[in-house]
Amino acid sequence: MKKNLIYWISTALFSLFMLFSAYGYFTDPTFKEAFAYLGYPDYFRIELGVAKLLGVLALLLPFLPRLLKGFAYAGFTINLIGAGIAHLAIGEGISSLTLIFVAALLLGVSFFTQPTKGV
Repeated sequence: MKKNLIYWISTALFSLFMLFSAYGYFTDPTFKEAFAYLGYPDYFRIELGVAKLLGVLALLLPFLPRLLKGFAYAGFTINLIGAGIAHLAIGEGISSLTLIFVAALLLGVSFFTQPTKGV
């Protein structure tokens, strides 16, 4: 029971984090500037926002197959690693990775506490 609660809390917090960033990708001009600053083309911001929305749905909808959830966890992991590398590659310090580490921690807790039989 406690493991299930930890799973849902970590998954909900991670999902809110991803939904907030996806919303920003679509609406906030500072995200557009940030993507340009990191050297990414503008269309990548839209693609990443859509992917995050789909990934959140895959994590939160309990009737989806576990395999699909696994792809969502893998995609989010790749996203977080890529974001960290991008920030470090342009010369930002390790302190710029604070939110990435928090998101990665929530994602890891969600993954390792997920129920073994359906969600």
